[in-house]
Amino acid sequence: MPAHDRSRAYARLVLRIIDARTGELVDAAPARRGLTRVQAHTRGLDPTNLRVLLVADLLVRALELGGTPVWALLTGERQQAELRAAGAALGVRPFEDGRDAGTGLGEAQVLHVVSEGGAAPDGVRIAVAPVHWEASGPPGEADPAVLRLALLARPRSTPLRVGTATLDDAGDTLAHWRRAVAAWAHRPSRPIPDQVRADLRTAWEDDLDATGVLRVLRAVETVPDLADGARFETYAYADRLLGLDLTRDLGSPA
Repeated sequence: MPAHDRSRAYARLVLRIIDARTGELVDAAPARRGLTRVQAHTRGLDPTNLRVLLVADLLVRALELGGTPVWALLTGERQQAELRAAGAALGVRPFEDGRDAGTGLGEAQVLHVVSEGGAAPDGVRIAVAPVHWEASGPPGEADPAVLRLALLARPRSTPLRVGTATLDDAGDTLAHWRRAVAAWAHRPSRPIPDQVRADLRTAWEDDLDATGVLRVLRAVETVPDLADGARFETYAYADRLLGLDLTRDLGSPA
């Protein structure tokens, strides 16, 4: 999206997302306070379907941060219980059973999160590219927060290869950020700069760009003349979307 369009999107505080049916950006919540249904469609338990559930979780978080009430549903062909358990370990919010779900009271929008080549329900569709698992052990053996970061580190429209090096890089980044956040917490709190907050919101309101949010965090870590207390507040705020438990090590020695 051009910079001037991104600025307008932030000014309106509207999450816009690409509808896979048309390739066009649409408002994720056309009625600001109207109930929005987010429905994840899965076909079993594997890294691709876990990525679908994670994208749906990210969408729920972004809508709620914008003040939109959300009804989160999971519709799956098989292994729903196993997928729910894997999602919970990954920090995914609870999703209700979407089978035979009727229309929610006051429902203004339905957003379907699907894998590429998967379900094709009527309504806005958010497509998620496949994950190719190449690590030495199964996904269940990976640290859930590390796996979550690895899955968020590439745009959801891009096929993702997850190998041992990918998980190692994500683990190093997560450990580093948690140490930094714990250290910054010892400094006096400072507000998030307006421009930084705008950059974060512009990223996630532009087609749910989690990779853009991660880029903002990397910049905030090293930008000169920013108080450590502001860095802390920035990371804690962004983590409401990312769900990486970046404040886990608070209270540890500086």
